[in-house]
Amino acid sequence: MSELAKAPKLEVARYSLFAAPLAMAALPIYVHVPKFYAELGLSLATLGIVLLLLRFADAVIDPLLGRWADTTASRFFACALGGVSLGVGMLVLLNPQWTPVSIWAWLIFSLILVYLGFSLASIAHGAWGAELPRIPAQRTTYTATREAIGLIGVLFAAALPAVLAKNSAEGLAKFSWIFVFVLLATLALLWKLREAKVVAHEDKAIASTLKDTRFRALLAVFALNGIASAIPATLLLFFVDDVLQAKDWEPQFLVTYFLAGALAMPMWAWLARRYGKVIAWSIGMLLAVVAFIWAVSFSSGDRIPFLIVCIATGVALGADLALPPALLADTIAKANGQSRTGSYFGIWAFVTKANLALAAGLALPIVSALGYQVGKTESNLNALTYAYTLFPCALKLCALALLWKFKPLFDERLP
Repeated sequence: MSELAKAPKLEVARYSLFAAPLAMAALPIYVHVPKFYAELGLSLATLGIVLLLLRFADAVIDPLLGRWADTTASRFFACALGGVSLGVGMLVLLNPQWTPVSIWAWLIFSLILVYLGFSLASIAHGAWGAELPRIPAQRTTYTATREAIGLIGVLFAAALPAVLAKNSAEGLAKFSWIFVFVLLATLALLWKLREAKVVAHEDKAIASTLKDTRFRALLAVFALNGIASAIPATLLLFFVDDVLQAKDWEPQFLVTYFLAGALAMPMWAWLARRYGKVIAWSIGMLLAVVAFIWAVSFSSGDRIPFLIVCIATGVALGADLALPPALLADTIAKANGQSRTGSYFGIWAFVTKANLALAAGLALPIVSALGYQVGKTESNLNALTYAYTLFPCALKLCALALLWKFKPLFDERLP
C-alpha cells in the first residue's frame, strides 16, 4: 500500500475512541433500563409503551438532528453538545435514587436527554468519520477502527456493572460515573481534531440527500441487510433459552459474538483495500448465511456448535459494521455532498433504528401466531427456529443480490 493510502494512526485513534462511550451507553439503554425500572415498581406494560413512544420519536428526529448538525460551528461542537446531554442523561437515568419527583417523570426526562445526546453525538461522529479520510482507500480504516472500538465498549458495558457490585442497581450507579469519565476523556481526544471552519449550510438538505440515486440504492441494501441481522438479535435469547435450553450460556454466546466481530475488523479493512468494499461486504454476507443456516438443525444441548456459529457470525458482523459506513462516505464524496453529510447520517441513523423496530414488529407476532409460547418447550419451537434462522438467511441473500445489482453505482474508482 502506498504511503498516501495509509491513514494517520494517531488521528484514527483520536477519532475512533469516542465510539467507546457511545457503545457503552447503548447497552444499558436497550437492555438494562426496562428491567431496572420495572424492579422499581413501574408497570411493565406501561413501561413498554413509554419506551416504544420515546424510541419512535428518537428515530423520527434523527434526520432533523443530522440536518441541524450540518449547520453547527463544527463536528466537534455537535459531538460535545451531544456528549454533555448524554453524560448528564446517563447519570440521571442510572441513579433514580436522586429523584425529587415521580419516578415516571425522572425516567422520561432522563431518557429524552440520553436519546437526544446519543443521536446527535452518533450522527455528528459518523459524519466526521466520512470527512476525515483524505482518500477513499482510507475510509474503511476509519470505520473499521471506530466499529471495533465500539464493540469493545459493548463488552465493557456488559461486564462492568456486575464486576462493580453484586447488586444491579449499585453496579449501574457506579457504571454511570465510569461512563462519564470515559466520555470526557474521549471528548478531550476529539478536541485535538476540532475543525477551524464552519460546516457549510445548504437549504433543503434532506430533500437533496434523498434525491441521490447512489444513496437510495445503498440505503435499500443497508435496510434489507439490517432487518436480516435485527431479526436474530430480537429472537436470540428466546432461541437460546427454549431451543438450546442453555440460558446459563447467554453471556458466553454474547461475548464470543461481539469479541469475534471486534477481532475481525482488521481483516475486513484489508479485504476492502485488496478487493474493494462491495466484494468484501459480499463475502461477509455469504459467511453469515453459510454459518447461520447450520443453526436450523440445532436442538437442546447444542451449545458448542452454537458457540462456533457465534464466532463465525461475529466475524461476519465486522463486515456489516465496517463496510456500509465506508460505502456511505464514498457515496457522499461522489455526490459532492459534504455540505449535508449530517443529513446523510441522520437518515442512515433513522433506518438503523427502524430496522430494529421492524424486526421486532415482524418476528415476534409471526412466531406467536405460529404457536410458539415463551418458556414452553412443548409449543411450536420449529416456528421459532425457522424465524430465527431461515427467514434472516433469505433476507440476507436478497440483500446480497441487491448489492450486486447496484454494484456499478458503487464503483470505487470514482473519487
